[in-house]
Amino acid sequence: MPGRDLTVDGDPARVPEAIAAPLQPSDGVARFNELYLAVTRAVVVETGADTFEDPGFISRLDVVFADLYFAAVADSLAGRTIPRAWAPLFETRHGKGIAPLQFAIAGMNAHINHDLALALVATSRQFGFDLDRASPQHRDYVVVDGILERVQDEIKERFTTGIVAAADKAFGRQDDVLVNWSVGHARDNAWTQAQTLAAIDGVPFLRKQFLLALGRSVGFTGRGLLVRTG
Repeated sequence: MPGRDLTVDGDPARVPEAIAAPLQPSDGVARFNELYLAVTRAVVVETGADTFEDPGFISRLDVVFADLYFAAVADSLAGRTIPRAWAPLFETRHGKGIAPLQFAIAGMNAHINHDLALALVATSRQFGFDLDRASPQHRDYVVVDGILERVQDEIKERFTTGIVAAADKAFGRQDDVLVNWSVGHARDNAWTQAQTLAAIDGVPFLRKQFLLALGRSVGFTGRGLLVRTG
């Protein structure tokens, strides 16, 4: 499993804490990791035993999805080539004049708009179901959207003296627009991307070209999110 060497005491959920430990507050990767950890903790608290129709799917999807981020971190630490989608964040992580929220949203852009589709395909294949929008798995996926919306305000309040406050000077009210876009539209688009990937899974050339195009597109968006604002 990608990134498994970063697991702490066999618990993938603790990896963001381990990643954060050696990072300086000014590090752009630390900004995304901070937001990622806050969202992960909040969702765990919000998620009860009876929340999902297929809790095994949601649990496994979370692990596979997270592993793709951990793999990008591992590639960076090892000096390997970083996936195109993640390259803008890691290449500009020490850039000056970039607001903390820009780094956080650039990480969300890579993780949701690129990694989530891959995680959905891998998990659906493992569990043996189609990525049908009328499926129990998609209904559970939408439930997670609702959880993210509920915890969003709480998370933003926790970052009042951090990510959001620092972004206000650069973006004004645009920080609300950025976060809302990331949670809603990006996750819905990721499901569609996963359906496309699953449909061309038996055609290696098309799959390769699709992933190359997806990586370029997400990377291009990431670079746009990380322009200097100060």
